[in-house]
Amino acid sequence: MKSSLWIGLAVAALLGLLGSVYVVREDQTAMVLNLGKVVRADIKPGLHFKVPLVESVRVFDRRFQVLDTAPARYFTAEQKDVSVDFFAIGRISDVRNYYRATGGDAALANARLAPIITDSLRNQINSRTLQQLVSGDRSELIANQLTGINKAVKELGMEIIDLRIKQIDLPTDSQVINDVYERMRAQRKQEAAKLRAEGEEQSLTIRAQADRDSTVLVAEAERDAQQLRGAGDAEAARIYGKAGSADPSFYAFYRSLEAYRGSMTDGNGVIVLDKNDPFLQYLKSDR
Repeated sequence: MKSSLWIGLAVAALLGLLGSVYVVREDQTAMVLNLGKVVRADIKPGLHFKVPLVESVRVFDRRFQVLDTAPARYFTAEQKDVSVDFFAIGRISDVRNYYRATGGDAALANARLAPIITDSLRNQINSRTLQQLVSGDRSELIANQLTGINKAVKELGMEIIDLRIKQIDLPTDSQVINDVYERMRAQRKQEAAKLRAEGEEQSLTIRAQADRDSTVLVAEAERDAQQLRGAGDAEAARIYGKAGSADPSFYAFYRSLEAYRGSMTDGNGVIVLDKNDPFLQYLKSDR
């Protein structure tokens, strides 16, 4: 009977000892509650003791955690609607405040952090244009927020180490997309009009050059033709003169025949002359 009692006491002592020992890893921190009241907090890694049955231990991860939220919608300085996707990197800085504010629930902590960060970003985004937001220095935008965000989350026992914007989009139901498309269409139309104007200008230049070249060619050809005609007429006159000087009577007869041909070519001409007119001398009979 005594041996059983000693065994029972030994087992109870062992269970009591095991119930009073707890371990905190290097990546953890802990707090001890006495009947639900926090009595010790921010316990360092190592082997620790507590009062069995009376005290309980809550262990928390003190590594950096990523808060990834759904994209939030904001308005820029020119009232353009944008969707901003971001994430934050934070950690527990004060276990006591963290437990009081969230009960140690990480999901609740994230739910309370998200609107704080969202509202802080809204102030910065509202003061920037869409171009500044998209092409500007995002690190500067984030740096301006960390101090204010950490003041706001101090009561949650949290500290935000970094904040990053993953993506900035135009919502599919936003008027901004239509405005962007309209601006793109206007730019393309402007570029097309510019190209058409340049093409028309080149076309007019080419046509003007071609017309000028054509006019010059025709004028030069006419000049050469006139010179050739003049030379031909001069040569014909020389030949006629030479022929006439060789036989004046024959030349006079030939010229009269040419005159008859020229005046009667179409067959419908009517010539009224005196019968003794010299023009008809070669048409008279010698009988």
